[in-house]
Amino acid sequence: MKDTVIVCARAPRLGTVKRRLAQDIGDRAALRFYVKTLTSLLWGLARDKRFRTIAAVTPDRAWLSLPYCIRRIPQGRGDLAARMHRACGRFRCGRVVIIGSDIPDATADDVGNAFRALGNAHAVFGPAEDGGYWLVGLGPRRPARPFGVVRWSSPYALEDTLANFSNHRVTRLRILSDVDIASDLLRLAARRMDVHSIY
Repeated sequence: MKDTVIVCARAPRLGTVKRRLAQDIGDRAALRFYVKTLTSLLWGLARDKRFRTIAAVTPDRAWLSLPYCIRRIPQGRGDLAARMHRACGRFRCGRVVIIGSDIPDATADDVGNAFRALGNAHAVFGPAEDGGYWLVGLGPRRPARPFGVVRWSSPYALEDTLANFSNHRVTRLRILSDVDIASDLLRLAARRMDVHSIY
């Protein structure tokens, strides 16, 4: 069975994406940033033949422009844990990676590295600087409730999730940053030397 990467994406609608960032830079600029980041990730993954790419979209019936080779599935109802568990459950017998759609520095090579890590580990995480994670990968041997009892949107999200994997071999990828507020965006612009390159 071919490895599967699932991109969790929110349909790009004005006023519904990157809302904390929008408070600082405005709805339109936040939407532009989100669309650029999502599009770059999707096309990078679509060109990579090492794995198949699926977009898990919310709202379930919302329109989202996708590269022709990427299949879409609905995220369904429930909190983040329920939606991630449902997405992973569709590929119970194979190796699956879930990646967020708004991490500007995430690439197809990160996903390839995640699948490579799953050759020796039961799970792999891409830690975020804020204590969460931007990627999770699971092999066929996984906990019954991998995302149970997690304090989401907190500095403890990764720590709590790792507690669910206490009897499993786990490895980590490089640490990346989400862009939630204007200061995050400025740090990204400083690394890339051009604010216009990021939205």
